[in-house]
Amino acid sequence: MKEQLNWQRIVMITPAIAFFIIFALGPMVMAGYFSFLDWNGVAVPKFTGFSNWINVFTDKFAGMSMLLTLKMMILTWVIQTPISLLLGVFLAGKQRYRSILGVFYFFPLLFSSAAIGITWSYILNPNFGLVNSLFHALGLSSLAKDWIGNPQLALYTIAVVIAWQFIPFHTLLYQAGTRQIPDAIYEAAEIDGATGIKKFFHITLPQLKYTITTSSLLMLTGSLTYFDLVYVMTGGGPGNATMILPMYMYKTAFMDQRMGYGSVLAIILAVIGILLSLVMLKITGFNKMESQMEGV
Repeated sequence: MKEQLNWQRIVMITPAIAFFIIFALGPMVMAGYFSFLDWNGVAVPKFTGFSNWINVFTDKFAGMSMLLTLKMMILTWVIQTPISLLLGVFLAGKQRYRSILGVFYFFPLLFSSAAIGITWSYILNPNFGLVNSLFHALGLSSLAKDWIGNPQLALYTIAVVIAWQFIPFHTLLYQAGTRQIPDAIYEAAEIDGATGIKKFFHITLPQLKYTITTSSLLMLTGSLTYFDLVYVMTGGGPGNATMILPMYMYKTAFMDQRMGYGSVLAIILAVIGILLSLVMLKITGFNKMESQMEGV
């Protein structure tokens, strides 16, 4: 049934629309305007037409940063999803000790990305860091590495730190999703002789499909915004090993003072995020989500 748009509804959605225009659409429009300028942020800007947009296709660093962003996106999703899912299902149990453990699991949520970056930089320090010290103490010195100073390891190391930071949040989603599954389904399965593993794969996992979609969508689009932690830990280095697209955008716009070109990269980043969201919603059918409680 089609709902009528009356004045009460208009009043209720007006703040949201105003917020979107001021803080989302407005900056996008300004970035679009800047993308046609040669401007260092201080001097009088010069209109250069599409030259900044054309330069993107010949800039090998822009292509490299996009590939690194894609790699970071896949890495963080692969690390976070199974761990968050299993932890969320585990913490959804009714035993009291699980709630106490949950307090420790959610500990990383209390810290800012900058604080986490600084802390892990010390933990991973090749000379006095806790990780390498543990390897030396256990007689596993061959495993001690320069985790964020080695171009071959830096991106993987940062992906692990990012996963450590955000796994608690996604665990919370899976915990809430699991607790929404009716007990009657599990009770019926137990009568039929289903074991714990069978119940997980045939009941819990299918029932969490919308939670998995939501969590994955947040992970993938969120990976396009990783900046502060990367900036604090490596600044895009060593070399350009961790120069993901948000870092390259910042470097171009504010360190190299090429606001026009940096705006082009910002728009590309936003468009990738929007397209990614639309594709995921289309593939998963999330926009046609229906209640899984029906028939219970």
